[in-house]
Amino acid sequence: GTRISLAIAVSAVFVGLLIGVPIGLISGYMGGKIDFMLQRAIDTMLAFPGFLLALALVSIIGVGFKNVVLSIGISTLPLYARLVRGCVLSIREQTYVEAARALGTPNRVILYRHILPNAMVPIIVQSSLGMGTSILFAAGLGFLGLGVQPPFPEWGAMLGSGRSYIFASPHVATFPGIAIFLTVLGFNLFGDGLRDALDPRFKY
Repeated sequence: GTRISLAIAVSAVFVGLLIGVPIGLISGYMGGKIDFMLQRAIDTMLAFPGFLLALALVSIIGVGFKNVVLSIGISTLPLYARLVRGCVLSIREQTYVEAARALGTPNRVILYRHILPNAMVPIIVQSSLGMGTSILFAAGLGFLGLGVQPPFPEWGAMLGSGRSYIFASPHVATFPGIAIFLTVLGFNLFGDGLRDALDPRFKY
């Protein structure tokens, strides 16, 4: 189940970044009505717990690997969008960005050549933390029977099927549970370590 669970997590984080980062860039840089509308959409999504949003999405579009990845990715994209927007709001006031605008540099070039590279540290840290979140969401969906379907092994599904044998063969449910716990803990510690190493505010 390790390969499937990690594949779901990596793919879901990629989907979240693919959609959330451009939304955050556009919202933070353009401002005005565009920022207002995008942030109201993000606020609406954040009003729901991430797992419940993923659960609702997978209930609508169906089960299976691709649908689970899409559901988890969409449910977590507001975190990336809000993070990137905050970074853009501070970076866009820097002198080098104002100089690029004064020289007539297209907005697209400013966003992807000047602003995005300077926002990569928090994005990388959030992505590593998002791996743990995605694994938990995938395990929860699998436990409820809405995740990746047999014959593909997945930790949540293994945990759910092991309930029937919890007294006769407790290891059937125990090992997937331990794997989920250790993997999520590992990604969280890794993310904290990255933040401490890459963010100057946490060096001292």
